[in-house]
Amino acid sequence: MNLPLLQVDQAPWHAQLQLQFAARAGRTVLASRKHVGPLLVQRPFYPEGDVCHVYVVHPPGGVVGGDQLHLDVQLDSGSHALITTPAATKFYRSARQRQSRIQQHLRVASATLEWLPQEAIFFDQAAVRTTTRVDLDAHSRFIGWELACYGRLACDETFAQGHVHQSFELWYEQQPLLLDRFRLTGGSAMQSAAWGLHDKCALGTLLAYPATKDDVEAIRMMDVDATQLSCTLVDGVLVCRCLCMDGAELKMILLKVWQCLRPRIMQREAVLPRIWAT
Repeated sequence: MNLPLLQVDQAPWHAQLQLQFAARAGRTVLASRKHVGPLLVQRPFYPEGDVCHVYVVHPPGGVVGGDQLHLDVQLDSGSHALITTPAATKFYRSARQRQSRIQQHLRVASATLEWLPQEAIFFDQAAVRTTTRVDLDAHSRFIGWELACYGRLACDETFAQGHVHQSFELWYEQQPLLLDRFRLTGGSAMQSAAWGLHDKCALGTLLAYPATKDDVEAIRMMDVDATQLSCTLVDGVLVCRCLCMDGAELKMILLKVWQCLRPRIMQREAVLPRIWAT
């Protein structure tokens, strides 16, 4: 992987992180990492012995209007990485509606990736566009999610103004497999409508590949309120949607889904990242 790095400008933040994983001597190693600006990883962890757990850190603690963050991840053949974050990512109010942009490109070449960042919290008046693209091939395995909270329920703050555009894409052999788009304008009818958020403020999407009808049935047999969680199979991709009142409940439900799917798709029992216990 030999990509040009961004140059760091004065505020707002412009940052880029590049990671490359490889299978060596019976385990996955972080073979290469480059960063510019406040986006980085600390040392890899091995709670399972061979799977590489990595925590992506954004030291400023939140994203403000005009910030641009780019993450590029490459998994080489035979590698297995679990990527998460140490805490929720906060998107603050955008002055003068300056849009923040998050671009994430995850390349999985005959490898296994678990993409499990903690929730994104969109403050009132935030202006954000996020794009996550995952490239897979015939021998790739993937489980990943996006967790989002619109407004801050604990502070009685709704997402009354601003806009959020989210894109979560799976590509297979350079062809689109699933393209998921979500657009929310603060104060719109979508937030209360039954066809939209239905007065809920936490929305999660989990994607798993390759999946079967048996995997869908296993999720449907879980002890979870059917009004909060739904799942379906689209061209070998298991798609789960979860709609809740708060981020903690959202994460708890999709964590159960991951714990159910991991042994089925990756032939491994679920081992939680240590950072989630802190």
